[in-house]
Amino acid sequence: MDVKIVKDKVAGGQLAFDIIKEDITNGAKVLGLATGSTPITLYQAMIASDLDFSNMTSINLDEYVGMPFDNPQSYHQFMKDNLFNKKPFAHSYVPDGMAEDIEQAAADYEKIIAANPIDVQILGIGRNGHIGFNEPGSDLEGRTHKVQLTESTIEANKRFFEREEDVPRYAISMGIGSIMQGKKIILLAYGEDKADAIKATVEGPVTSHVPASVLQNHDDAIIIIDEAAASKLSK
Repeated sequence: MDVKIVKDKVAGGQLAFDIIKEDITNGAKVLGLATGSTPITLYQAMIASDLDFSNMTSINLDEYVGMPFDNPQSYHQFMKDNLFNKKPFAHSYVPDGMAEDIEQAAADYEKIIAANPIDVQILGIGRNGHIGFNEPGSDLEGRTHKVQLTESTIEANKRFFEREEDVPRYAISMGIGSIMQGKKIILLAYGEDKADAIKATVEGPVTSHVPASVLQNHDDAIIIIDEAAASKLSK
């Protein structure tokens, strides 16, 4: 792991962008993308740049099950609002949470990943160390699958919905094995509430109890964190 400590999330987003830009210059064609507040500064840097992504492919980590694509809380809509409307890609894939057969949709998504090997995968991290929607206890070699969201994740998501009953209980997510296929992985984390997860990811054992810890086994994993998120690292 290459741990890079930055001043704040703006600097982190810019650093991630600089790394991606260099990879694109060297021939990268496929980006694995994430949603949530963490990658927004990266997407802002991408939008502000003169880079053209119209000959590239993007593949997103996850989507809620049963969430219409045009719902403001869907990850389809998030990506449009925060990146694609300003910087379109030739092909942009987000899991189909509206599919009648979610298991088949997951299998089809794995075929998309296999046909478009990810050059750079962007990740955030949950306070419990999850990546994508792969919660503690997930199979470290798992592939795209339907996930039952934990109560802690549902609780964390309540703030985005008017009513508790509107909070999705299931998602479709790339598995940890799928994520690890990315040639390069950039994990972003900001804030003191991520400090425990970062310490466990970087300095703890590789364990399914901290899914992000599997990145210790990746050949090219970069961890970009601010000083607050790095505050519990011992070195």
